[in-house]
Amino acid sequence: MELSELDYELPHELIAQHPAERRDASRLLVYDRGTGDVRHRRFAELEKELHGELVVVNDTKVVPARLPIESPRGEVLLLERLEDGTWEALARPTRRLRAGRRYGQVELLEHLGEGRWRLRLEGEPAGETPLPPYITEPLGDPSRYQTVYARESGSAAAPTAGLHFTPELLARLDQARVTLHVGLDTFRPVTEERLEEHRIHGERYEVAPEAWERIRGAERVLAVGTTTVRVLETVARGGQLAGRTELFITPGFEFRRVDALLTNFHLPRSTLLGLVMAFAGIEETRRLYRLAIEERYRFYSFGDAMLIL
Repeated sequence: MELSELDYELPHELIAQHPAERRDASRLLVYDRGTGDVRHRRFAELEKELHGELVVVNDTKVVPARLPIESPRGEVLLLERLEDGTWEALARPTRRLRAGRRYGQVELLEHLGEGRWRLRLEGEPAGETPLPPYITEPLGDPSRYQTVYARESGSAAAPTAGLHFTPELLARLDQARVTLHVGLDTFRPVTEERLEEHRIHGERYEVAPEAWERIRGAERVLAVGTTTVRVLETVARGGQLAGRTELFITPGFEFRRVDALLTNFHLPRSTLLGLVMAFAGIEETRRLYRLAIEERYRFYSFGDAMLIL
């Protein structure tokens, strides 16, 4: 797939800078793959579009991972806690930092290249919420960048399709939970000329045995977010119930356990948009994105949602 096929023009004012006042007040574009029908709803009406699907969510929790350092002035962005208790992180200004030195609560251990470091952290992370760079306005309430069901700390970014759920709406749905700790590479733009040449980094996941039994036996499964899709399709292909996944879903992929997808609108030239095209079809996805722009839907992390049935 050519990289240019993942491109589209988005008016800057459609990049949502703040979440909706109420989580489930966001808009929901519904696309039925069987009929080609498109419907416009509010997220609070999600139940009216479901027909017995088991709703599977990713219960990862975002770490307060953005840590300032004073000398030299810069910051550390925690990416992942490693098995030996150290962390992998991005740190800047990398050229002025030195392995073996301490910067505040951070001790840099090893430079891994491309601004990545292995480090030891004193205590638990106590920084700021790591918002994506396209959100340029401050977030008044950090809890709005967490899902209401977040419980397993470890992500550098939120699984944003789940931000629309309220506890009340969630309680009315048949649901199961998986965990995938989101790394920033999930959102890294594709720079190669062909999507298939892009290298996607692994992310840690876990599925409880009882949860997988319910998921495996469900008549239909609705995956909330692309991270949930990657977990389900990894395990459906014989993956262990816990480990790392490097599953890269591109057009032509055969889905084995995801029957419906709930997702936000993604950046151009991103692997996430490629996954949506794999599920809904390339031309269909382009058409839906053009429609969403015409209808002034809000895009990206704090934006509106799309349900693909």
